Amino acid sequence: MFDRFRAPWSDRRAERVLGALASLVLVIIALMVIFVAIKAWPTLRHNSVVGWFGFGDEVDVQIANQVNGTSGTGGDAFKLNAGPLIYATILTTALAVVIGLAFALFSAIFIVEFAPPRLRRIIVPVVRLLAAVPSVIYGLIGILVLAPFVNDHVISDSRKRSVEYVVQLSGTSLLVATVILTVMITPIMIAIVTDALYSVPKGWKEGAVALGVNRWRAMWTVSIRAARPAIIAAAVLATARALGEGIMLSMVSGGRGFSPNPLDGITVLFEPLRPLAATIVENVESLNAPAVRSSVYAFALLLLFSSLMLSLGGYLAKQPMKKYGIRV
Repeated sequence: MFDRFRAPWSDRRAERVLGALASLVLVIIALMVIFVAIKAWPTLRHNSVVGWFGFGDEVDVQIANQVNGTSGTGGDAFKLNAGPLIYATILTTALAVVIGLAFALFSAIFIVEFAPPRLRRIIVPVVRLLAAVPSVIYGLIGILVLAPFVNDHVISDSRKRSVEYVVQLSGTSLLVATVILTVMITPIMIAIVTDALYSVPKGWKEGAVALGVNRWRAMWTVSIRAARPAIIAAAVLATARALGEGIMLSMVSGGRGFSPNPLDGITVLFEPLRPLAATIVENVESLNAPAVRSSVYAFALLLLFSSLMLSLGGYLAKQPMKKYGIRV
């Protein structure tokens, strides 16, 4: 009996088994999305699209009313304006990905082209190790080191007084959240872009150098251009991780459903906020309240939909670039 299982698989059998496993993963994902959508439906049904995505009453007060059951009955019990949370998610993610991608590109070019072999053998494992560090470690560093430093040495007393009637500045802020999130996602992008640059045929770059182009320009115009699909994939993966990061951001972002105002100038960097994933983490203990539970599922559904759009956008953006031969 067991000899039958130890016998080599035919191509047809392997195809069927692997296809079944792949289909099972897709079914599980589809069931998960359907389950989350069903649980989120009460909030989506009782709030208009404009209202739920918009800005209205203070979102923390609305969530507190849902927890305490004081937000009314029927549809009023589910009232929520999630605009500040969505705005905070977009703001922190966009800043971290843009800054991190720039660092990743230059770091990958240095590792592949300019780093001495001995240094390269050290940098590459360290980058991969940083990519695997649990996010709570970054959160501890942010809340115990960076946030107190910003509060004590960067935010002046006059700046705190200028906004004290609107929001309290305490160090945990957009700046700290963006810095820690950038540090967290950049190693992922460096590792992917570095592998992609190594996979570019050496003859392409050597041909450019033979025509009189220096090494930097050859890397930038040939290798980076050929590796654009991988760069897009790195940005998509990093964005997905940044969108779903909850523990670290709940520790360093300030934990308030506030919308940092660009009109405040440089002060906007020190204002607190709270992204969607951090809001889910901070309201886990309140899930017994039906309105809160439905709202949290609605946040999760929005994050799932955002990840889907990211994957689809990345796939479509890579299609015109397949002619360069670098596939991810």
